[in-house]
Amino acid sequence: MKLYNSMGPNPHVVRMYAAEVGAELELEDIDLMAGANRQPEFLKINPAGQLPCLQLDDGTLIAEITAICEYLDEVSDGPSLMGETAEERAATRMWTRRVDLNICEPLANGFRYSEGMPIFQERMITIPAAADSLKQIAREKTAWLDGLMTDGRSFIGGEKVSLADVLLYCMLTFGNAVGQPFDQNLSHIKAWYDRMAARPSAAA
Repeated sequence: MKLYNSMGPNPHVVRMYAAEVGAELELEDIDLMAGANRQPEFLKINPAGQLPCLQLDDGTLIAEITAICEYLDEVSDGPSLMGETAEERAATRMWTRRVDLNICEPLANGFRYSEGMPIFQERMITIPAAADSLKQIAREKTAWLDGLMTDGRSFIGGEKVSLADVLLYCMLTFGNAVGQPFDQNLSHIKAWYDRMAARPSAAA
């Protein structure tokens, strides 16, 4: 399998997830800063012009990080990060959805509409007036999640690491690098983040 890879948090999610489940991926780097992902050659691979994108050995192409990770989970021999039962998989999807909509998307768009404007203003609709509010939403929802973790859980959904943990870890790591560090006084999130950072897969 080949992963069309680039800088940024989304490819990091897939690389980390692949490392967790033991999937071996050939990486082909696409120059995001040069806009190679918006050129006709890459648009034939992913018409959305986004990275990453997974190409299977038979040529099948899969985009969108949650879809890619779920596929890798199903075809890999390593431990599942989706869950072993229908109930566990439903819970994983629930927490992944919550993390994505409440924290990851506002954080990412807060960057695109402010510090990331030089990169994104010619590539997509940007709303600079919304940037500060989006960043505030991400901060408030991170604090909300910290409050839920006062029950002593080790990971977002309980005692097993899941897709939700990988997704949020990679996005918070990105936030730390682009001027949106999470509040270090959120002790439960801080302890969780340190546990995730200590996993070998975090360096993928």
